[in-house]
This record gives sequence, structure tokens and C-alpha cells, in this order.
Amino acid sequence: MSGAKTSEWQPSGNKWLIAVVVTLAAFMEILDTTIVNVSLRHIAGGMSVSYDDATWTMTSYLVANGVVLTISGWLARVLGRKRYFLICLAGFTAASVLCGLSASLGQIVIARAVQGFFGGGLQPTQQSILLDTFGPAQRARAFGLTAVATVVAPAIGPALGGYITDTYSWPWIFFINIPVGTLAFFAVCQLVEDPPWTRARGLCEVDAIGISLIALGLGCLQVTMDRGEDADWYGSEFVRVFASLAVVGLLGAVAWLLYAKKPVINIRVLADRNFAMASALMAAMACILYGSVVLLPELAQTVLGYDATLSGMLLSPGAALLIVLIPLAERLQRLIKTKYVIAVGFGILSFSMFYSHRVPPDVGFDELVFMRALQAAGLAFLFAPLTTIAFANISRQDNGDASALFTMFRNVSGSVGISITTAMITQRTQIRMAHLAPHMTPLDQGYAATLRQYQQAVTDYGHHTGAPGRSALGLLYQTFLSQASVLAYADLFTYGGIAALCVIPFTLLLTGKVGGRAHAQA
Repeated sequence: MSGAKTSEWQPSGNKWLIAVVVTLAAFMEILDTTIVNVSLRHIAGGMSVSYDDATWTMTSYLVANGVVLTISGWLARVLGRKRYFLICLAGFTAASVLCGLSASLGQIVIARAVQGFFGGGLQPTQQSILLDTFGPAQRARAFGLTAVATVVAPAIGPALGGYITDTYSWPWIFFINIPVGTLAFFAVCQLVEDPPWTRARGLCEVDAIGISLIALGLGCLQVTMDRGEDADWYGSEFVRVFASLAVVGLLGAVAWLLYAKKPVINIRVLADRNFAMASALMAAMACILYGSVVLLPELAQTVLGYDATLSGMLLSPGAALLIVLIPLAERLQRLIKTKYVIAVGFGILSFSMFYSHRVPPDVGFDELVFMRALQAAGLAFLFAPLTTIAFANISRQDNGDASALFTMFRNVSGSVGISITTAMITQRTQIRMAHLAPHMTPLDQGYAATLRQYQQAVTDYGHHTGAPGRSALGLLYQTFLSQASVLAYADLFTYGGIAALCVIPFTLLLTGKVGGRAHAQA
């Protein structure tokens, strides 16, 4: 095909129908990374293993998923992009069936690793398909659809997983992928086409060294992030070994990929200023986003006593608000430069985190919903604009590698954000308890007054089996733990607000030039 015809290539099907179909597949995969979280105790009980052992179902998925994310562009070149996308869809759906049918821990850990292996190719390939299906003028809207999937799926995953597990049983959190995966598979068969520059090239040369170093670095990094909290981080020899291997693998991979003549992935796309800065900003956004997604539901469950379904519902209104605001952000991009839209997004995100800092110990459901909705509002001005400007100068031939790198930065940074948040909640709770402990003495007027109130309440209601004073001390200690926990969560929101605020100046490093011309839509 001539160069002119190649540059004028357009899909024969409806572009927006293609976007919905490929995004449905990515949505299914993203949903599966969070839907399992609330069911781990049920899986552990059903297989007669400890909760710590059951978490390997998450670790195995993340390790396989993270490794494949980076090399998905190379696999798409070898197999052909559409064929590779269909293989990933079929493999992910089949592995979901195996997960639901697993009768032992070993079986489900292996099945989850297979699921992660095939699922890792769905997000970057979906993004690459959108890049070639839509021109620069329409990409902001197309990536708005991707933003909905990327943010809504983690938000509804815990609630959906909790409802399915409570209503039916844990295998059904995997079986629900069967109709979705089947529908997406046949729809992709009918609608998606390969542009001339993405058709299969065959297995000419294999960069075994590059693949091995990437697998070592990202695999060990995911294990370190996922198991660090349970293993006492660097107090554990296991974590120290895997962290060291992650550093060796990642540094070795970078050096090799820059040296090799035909690397498995072209990391030189990071030489483009917009792509490099947008990738870094997306990583920062993902770290804050996934960390904040953990905070509110965990606060609701551990401090306020919400069940998994109700705590998951805290996130749903924010996802609905996101859907409403994304078109507004897309219109705003037509009026002002994209980098300013991104700066606004981080500003809103920072404000929402500082607002959430004021969470009281007796916070209600409505207030928690509002906090999460405010946090989600900032994301509407971040995801699609960042993705749009990242690929403004990337050639079509490099879309696959760039999509793989961009998605890898987002997902790995999200894992880091979750791990940091989980670790710091424990740390800050202990610190806050140490700060409050000096006040837990009869010499403190507030303590003495509160203790008298609790003693009177216990006496009035008669809800005690021993002396009223002993029961009152128990209630007071529970209040002490609750207040320390709430203060710890407030600290984490403050840190998130500071992080988002510090990122804003870096948005100004994004350039307003695309291919040497002043850009409007992109």
C-alpha cells in the first residue's frame, strides 16, 4: 500500500462503536484487579488457607500483568494487533473460568497468573487501537471514554465484588467475565481492523535479554509492593532480596534497551518531551488516585463499621460525576491550552484532598460520598488531557510501544500508591496513638470528664456485666483507637493534597507545539 493510502487509512466500521467495544474489554480487566480484594477472606475460608496465603491470588495476577504490559507492543507486532487483542480476550475469559473452578490455593494462584498474563495486553492494545482509529481532533473525546473505564472500574469493583460474594459466592466474581468477554470477543472480530502498519511481522528476532530483564525488574517490583506491608518491608529478608532484584532488573533493562539494535520495546519514545512529561504526570496522578481509592472504603470499614458493599458504594457517585465532567473538560481543551487544563485538574485534586483532611470521627455516609465526588472531579481534567497530549507527537509506528509504556507507568505507580498508603495508615495510626496516649490519664480534665460521662451512660442503660467503671474504660479505649485512626487517615489526605500541589508546576513543562505547529485540539 502506498504511503498516501496508509496515511489516509480509516476503519470501515463506526469509530465510536469500536471505541465502546475495545474499552469494554479493558474495563473488564481493570475491574478484575479490584473486585477480588473484598472476597479474599471468603476465598481463604473456602480453601482452608490463611488470609495471607490468599493474597497470593492478587500478587500472582499483578506480577504477570505488570510484565506483559511492557512487552505488549512487541507481542502485537509479532502476532498482529487485532489477533493479539483477541488472544488476550479469549485467554482472559478462559482463565476467569479456571479461577472460579479452582479447588485449591495452588490452582487459583496459577489461574490468576494466567489471567494477569492475558489481561496485561488489553489496556495498552485498547489504547493503541483508539490512537489509530481517531484523529488528533477526536482523541480527547475517545480518551474520555477510556478515563471512565479506568476510574469507574476500580471504584465499583469493591462494591460489586462485595455484593456478589455476599449474595452468591466468590467464584461468581470470576464467572461474570464469561458473558462480557464473549460479547467483546465477537464484537472485536466484527468491528476492529488492523491498519497496514500494525499487521503481523512474525517472529524474526527475539530480544530474550530485554524480555528477561523486564520480567525480572517489574515482576520483583510487584512482589515487593504487594507483599511488603505483610512482610514488614525491609525488616524482611524476603522483601530485601526482591527489592534488590527489582533494582537490578529495571536498571539493566533500561541500559540494555538503549544499547540493543532491535529492543523488545523502544524506550526512546521518552525522548519526546510531551510524552515523557505526560507519563510522569500520569504516574503521579495514578499514585494519588489509587491511594485515595483505598482510603475512604478502608476508613468506612475499619473505623465506621461499614460492610464491603456499603463501603464500595461510597465511590460510585464520584464515578457518576466523572462521567458528567469529562465532556466539560474536553470542551475546555478547545478554549485553553491542554497544560492549563491539566494544572486545573491537579489543583482540584489537591483541594479535594485538603478538604477531606477535615474528616470527623463521626463522619456520615453523605459527607464521605461528597469527599470522594470532589476527588473524582479533578480526575476528569487529568486522564483524557494527559493521554491526548502524551501521544500528540508519537508516530503511528510507535503507538504500540508508547501505549505499553504509558500504561505501565500508570499501573505500576498505582500499585506503589496503594502500597505506600496501606503502610502509612499503619504507621500514622501508631504515631497518633503515641501523641494521644499522654492525655489518657485521670489527671487530664478532658479524660476525666469523658470517663464520667461513659460511666453514667453505662449505669443508665445497664449494658455492663461488671463494674460500670471497667465498662466505661473499655468504651473510652475504643474511642481512643477510633480517634487515632481517623487522625491517621486525615494525615494521609493532607499528604495527598501536598503531593498534588507539588505536581502543578511540572504541568507547565508540557509544550504547546505538536509536530512543529501550534496545536489546538491536541
